[in-house]
Amino acid sequence: MLNFKKVNTSFIFIVLPLFLILRSENNLSNWSIFIFIIIWLVLTIIGSFHIRWNYFLKANHSNKQVKENVIALTFDDGPNKEFTPKILSLLKKYNAKATFFCIGKNVKDHPDILNKTVKDGHLIGNHSYNHHNSFGFLSTEKVIDELEKTKNIIEEAVDLKVHFFRPPFGVTNPNIAKAVKNLNLHTFGWSIRSLDTIAKDPEKVYQKIISKIKKGDVLLMHDANSLSVTVLEKVLKYLDQNNIKTITLDKLFNLNAYD
Repeated sequence: MLNFKKVNTSFIFIVLPLFLILRSENNLSNWSIFIFIIIWLVLTIIGSFHIRWNYFLKANHSNKQVKENVIALTFDDGPNKEFTPKILSLLKKYNAKATFFCIGKNVKDHPDILNKTVKDGHLIGNHSYNHHNSFGFLSTEKVIDELEKTKNIIEEAVDLKVHFFRPPFGVTNPNIAKAVKNLNLHTFGWSIRSLDTIAKDPEKVYQKIISKIKKGDVLLMHDANSLSVTVLEKVLKYLDQNNIKTITLDKLFNLNAYD
């Protein structure tokens, strides 16, 4: 699969020399170099917004080799005062386990909800401190600061050093990749994206999820809006009826969630 290193290496050692040779023989127009640059730029932009490409760093999206009929249910953007407790109640009702990627400032405001999440047997991970729209434009140092700040707040709240990370919006780039490597984190994407933060019709979201879900999948949802709560109950009923068990990400990928 294409990744940032392979593309750059190809351009430096194959495309660029070929371009120079052909250009010296007047076999290429002046626009050719711009075409090569545009191709590189398009690949880089698409790779930045598609975490499943593993373009800048390796992320875990699914485990189709798993033997059991299981999926990993994950939630982003909490803890949320109104909706996370409702999510937790539904998970308890259906004896389901999930992984919550938490925003640092929300943990700071609601440490009690995070405590409840951990006591209920769920996993927690790092989802940055502010979840700014500009996260993909931060320097390596600022990304590290965001992640360490969240890690420290979570540790203070529940005495756990989280080792799992999901980037806001699923955006990756060289700076984020360097920060992840520096902090020795495991990065996670998803194989099914519910789009529950932008959808209007819960039934459409539900139908989309159940039409795709298979063992080993990682389902991305959010614990910060009412539509997600409505969809979750329907999904949990479906999973229960079809003997599909939900497990945490550490169990699906056999990785240590905490240092």
